Amino acid sequence: MNFHAHYAGITEPVETCLVGSGSFGRSYLAQSRRTRLISARIAVDMTADAAGRAFAAAGFAPSEIALCETTAEARAAWDSGKCVAAASLGIVLGLPFQLLVEATGSPEGATRHSLAAIDAGRHVALVSKEADSVVGPGLARLAREKGVVVTPVDGDQPSLLIALASWAEVLGLDIIAAGKSSEYDFVLDAATGNVTCNGVTRSLPALREHWLPGSRSIVANAAERARILGEAFPLRAVPDLCEMMLVANALGFSADAAGFHAPPARIPELADLFAQRSEGGLMSGTRRIDVFHHLRLAEEASFAGGVFIVVRCDNAETWEMLAGKGHVVSRSGRTAALYLPRHLLGVEVATSILDAAGLGRSGYGEDYRPRQDLVAVAQRDLPADTVLKMGGHHHSIDGIGAEVRPAAPLAADRPAPFYLVADRPLVRAVKAGEAIRLGDVEIAGDSGLLAMRQRQDKLFAAV
Repeated sequence: MNFHAHYAGITEPVETCLVGSGSFGRSYLAQSRRTRLISARIAVDMTADAAGRAFAAAGFAPSEIALCETTAEARAAWDSGKCVAAASLGIVLGLPFQLLVEATGSPEGATRHSLAAIDAGRHVALVSKEADSVVGPGLARLAREKGVVVTPVDGDQPSLLIALASWAEVLGLDIIAAGKSSEYDFVLDAATGNVTCNGVTRSLPALREHWLPGSRSIVANAAERARILGEAFPLRAVPDLCEMMLVANALGFSADAAGFHAPPARIPELADLFAQRSEGGLMSGTRRIDVFHHLRLAEEASFAGGVFIVVRCDNAETWEMLAGKGHVVSRSGRTAALYLPRHLLGVEVATSILDAAGLGRSGYGEDYRPRQDLVAVAQRDLPADTVLKMGGHHHSIDGIGAEVRPAAPLAADRPAPFYLVADRPLVRAVKAGEAIRLGDVEIAGDSGLLAMRQRQDKLFAAV
């Protein structure tokens, strides 16, 4: 695609408002200064000072930043050409921006901010997958009715994978599996047998015996790697499942296993691992979502949390030629892996903003609906009154895992969405291995997230 030509009709910068100035938001603010067609002069955080610090980290001078506590101060700062830093969206909602970049990571906050923007006729770039996994399709439907767009963002894996898979299906390729690598590689020191992941190093010399499958089954070899690595590292992360669930909702894919297979793998093995079982792979069907843990040596390039698809090779001559050019083709020659080894966080978000605000297009596509749910599952016995506190970089909940299951309307006796139960107290005990049902938690009557999910259920009930 010639991107200059694609966006040629957009002659004025798209004015945006950022809510949430974490790592993604700061990256976006910094990159927006380099992008001629994007302007990011409004930022909102828990305090105006925090939003101001985000502008400073992005390279703005103190004289360019105004800390605003009232709508009048925000308007005056805007009119004077300064960056507006505020503590609430209400303070800046009257300013003339076209699109809200929602990056708080708060399920309740992101839902509230998105609804406010939609009601005000603004587009929304929904970075907060926590809210998206619970109410994203409903927000997208409401936005369309208002004549605006809700979109995921390039720089995060769901948007990149939706685009890759859509591109493949336009070409007529038959997709067996689509997924991403986990956020951090497992890096082996072949001399010592040490394995490092996200700054943590463990001695796992047995992994060297399974580094290359040799003549063994690639699936069986990956299972042995998982056993070895699983003694020292977690091999499931809720955000991985959450992101792939969004892809499933956009494309109509499904999870092959509710908790994913998540094999530890080297890049040349992807086409074999994510083939169908009839071809010696893991998948029981086609159009499945999953993840893998990238194994590499220190001197090898990272997959960088990138995305991949595995497709059927339906013309032997074509794929033999492509294999000769370095593409990853399975041992049988019947499947191939195509991949993008990158996700550049806030650096890439400009293309999604331009598609939404400039061209009226959403990265979800035209049929974003609640096909799958990310449900919360107890990993240990949990007594009544346990607060399911969400925290940490990955917004996880101690003692709670997640599974991707077919979506269903809310009901007291049905498994509840993971991020809907986050930060809620249990009203009854839940045993290890059980899904947490809606009736197991206490949710305040003023929860905007609950109300929006109930609204979403009604919106799609007859579809």
